[in-house]
Amino acid sequence: MSGHLYILGMGPGDPELVTRKAERVLRQILIYAHFAKKGEMGHARKIANDMLSASHQELRFEYPITTEIPHQSDEYKQTISLFYDQSAATIEQYLQNGQDVALLCEGDPLLYGSAMYILERLQSNYETQIVPGITAMSGCWSNVQLPIVKYEQTLTILPATLPLEALIEKLRSCNAVVIMKMGRNLSKVKQALQETGLLDKAIYVERGTQMEEKKMPLTQYTESKAPYFSLILIAGS
Repeated sequence: MSGHLYILGMGPGDPELVTRKAERVLRQILIYAHFAKKGEMGHARKIANDMLSASHQELRFEYPITTEIPHQSDEYKQTISLFYDQSAATIEQYLQNGQDVALLCEGDPLLYGSAMYILERLQSNYETQIVPGITAMSGCWSNVQLPIVKYEQTLTILPATLPLEALIEKLRSCNAVVIMKMGRNLSKVKQALQETGLLDKAIYVERGTQMEEKKMPLTQYTESKAPYFSLILIAGS
């Protein structure tokens, strides 16, 4: 009998925001997998630290590239696709041997999560269970106590990696907005917000719910770029 794949949403950063179900599954499944940048502890792995024991076996998948190659390039797409192929194949070896594997993912696995690419490759052949997690944006707007939508307002989630013209076009038709994947795109996002008259409404949150959390009006953030774990919130009006 094949093993089961469990994909666990580990929340935005505060270990106390991990669901009881995700923690229970992780304590029971002794093989866990996670993604990480080279030379760094993966964010999901860091969140799970106190839930792991000496009996656990780790499968660490290091991203071959991060920002070195443009995400829109064929080289990036080919390299990252091969990486997910290889990661899925490693997990599959354990599943084929009847061993269960827990794949950790920060935030919620199905919102810009790397785990979804493993799901696409394995779910047709193996029993899979996904445990949802508190999203980064939910953790952030709770910590800044910002009611993001009310009444008939709508919420739009935008990746900061969009071209400037696309950002401006989408922002013009938005109500409440969450902009994710900041990094080197911060200056471009500020320009788009200025163009659409939304800059003064924007709230910047960095490493939301984590010990190093920063939160402020975007107009007060003077750096030219932002960490990966940062986002911008604009409440509905």
